[in-house]
Amino acid sequence: MTARGKKPPRRVTPAYLKNVALHYLDQRSSSRANLRRLLVRRVDRSLAEHGGEREEQVGWVDALLDELVRLRLLDDAVYATQRVRSMARAGSGTRKIRAKLAEKGVPAPLVQAALAELTEDGASPDLVAACRYARSRRLGPYRRDAEQPRDPDARQKELGKLGRAGFSYDIAMRVIDCEDADILDEIVASSNL
Repeated sequence: MTARGKKPPRRVTPAYLKNVALHYLDQRSSSRANLRRLLVRRVDRSLAEHGGEREEQVGWVDALLDELVRLRLLDDAVYATQRVRSMARAGSGTRKIRAKLAEKGVPAPLVQAALAELTEDGASPDLVAACRYARSRRLGPYRRDAEQPRDPDARQKELGKLGRAGFSYDIAMRVIDCEDADILDEIVASSNL
């Protein structure tokens, strides 16, 4: 135990890295770049405590990632497709999806291909996601007091919330200015998300 009560990091070995990677992938899917970042962080912590050759240990990480890709336990295209669908169902706009996947290290062409699959499914994925987001946050026609006239400041705040969530101004206006929540529910129901 160290002075702060934390256990020192374990010494990194190829077997240890494989166990960490398999445990991580068992819990959640990941992109290659994200898993590499996680494993290299483990290597760096171990090196700070135990010393060693960084290039050699990072080489172990790269070899392990190549093996996981070969075994199809790690696939950026599948990860991108799954994350795009799940984030769209949760009400995220395409800008937010692109940013999140770029942060996870997914190559832009794979993100674009996954977003193109969404577009093939029917209604605009941004419009469907904005409808879901508005319903979950009680915006626009989903407000508690939707029957009451709304002041312009409240409308601007709602437009701002949709904008910060990654939706364009046009889509935000369509959702916020819609008079009937049933219309938005039909848009969501007609989509394949």
